[in-house]
Amino acid sequence: MTREQRLKPDLIMLAAVAAAVVLGVMILSSASALLSQSKYHDSYYLIRHQIMMGILPGIVAGIAAYKIPLKLWRKLAPFFLLACVLFLVSVFIPGVGFSAGGAQRWINLGVATVQPSELLKLAFIVYLASWLASRSERRSDKKKSGQMFGDTLAAFLLVVGVIGFLLIKQPDLSTFGVIALTAFIMYFLSGTPLKHSFFMVLAGIALLALLVCSESYRLDRLSSWLSPESDPLGKNFQSKQAMMLVGSGDVFGQGMGASSQKYSLLPELIGDSIFAPYAHEFGLVGGMALIAIFAVFAWRGFIIAKKSQNKFQYLAAFGITFWIVLQAMINISATIGLLPLSGIPLPFISYGGTAIAIELIAAGFLLNISRQPKLSAGGL
Repeated sequence: MTREQRLKPDLIMLAAVAAAVVLGVMILSSASALLSQSKYHDSYYLIRHQIMMGILPGIVAGIAAYKIPLKLWRKLAPFFLLACVLFLVSVFIPGVGFSAGGAQRWINLGVATVQPSELLKLAFIVYLASWLASRSERRSDKKKSGQMFGDTLAAFLLVVGVIGFLLIKQPDLSTFGVIALTAFIMYFLSGTPLKHSFFMVLAGIALLALLVCSESYRLDRLSSWLSPESDPLGKNFQSKQAMMLVGSGDVFGQGMGASSQKYSLLPELIGDSIFAPYAHEFGLVGGMALIAIFAVFAWRGFIIAKKSQNKFQYLAAFGITFWIVLQAMINISATIGLLPLSGIPLPFISYGGTAIAIELIAAGFLLNISRQPKLSAGGL
């Protein structure tokens, strides 16, 4: 086997990511036209902003992530996480952070805004993969000393708890949910005792119930989902409009530009609810095609994890794949009424420069793992 063959990345994964980004550009350019014209007097403002401040920087940074040695990624992981935690704290500093829609989630850099919680997703996955891999390498000694619970589980819960506190204060419970679920899966896959996972499942259910009951708007979202026919012009307005938009797409869709006419009827048309205009314009066929792209992403991502060289690569690849696919599942399911509305963006598709840039960096990191010698066969 030649060196060139050993360094060949997973081209199927690359094609899936490229297809998702292209579809995202298509639907955003269509669905955002009237909104851009109304707010900025420029029909192409939003799509241009997405490309210039999200996609292009994401591609450049993704290429860098692909080139950076994985050993260096692992060494720098704690510093990345620390920087993200400091960014999370910065959103609460007057003059640095700013709020929108009742949430304090962004940092104003003057020329652009950054959402630290999006940066945190990738940084925490890489850090957790590095930390759990290191603990796994020393597990035999820890078992003999009987310190497994205090040394691993307590430290894991402490880090997740600090991050959760900062996210819930924004508030951004949905992002914390995605991060916590991804962290739990990675912890479980690292080979830790099953009783740890059982404990965290029970604690997670109790915490989720407490957080939902602590805020009226969270209870409203849950009650609206459980009673979809109640209050269609109030609490259920967004979910009702989203499902109507999806349903009116029929089999082959209404065509490009059709959803732009609906932007005043559906909040977050190009953000959290982006799947609704997508399905409206591309129909059932287009919707199934997008789901198939994420299915391919999951397939290739888990193959990359399975064939990785070591525990760090395995956990990082699995964590990134799980995070991206989980967000896609939650977003699409919430849009069609299978889950309560959550505010989770659709990866590679939803409007948001920070989110798509980080997702492209994550894709570059996955491709970096995929080109390692053990993955040279490029498939199953």
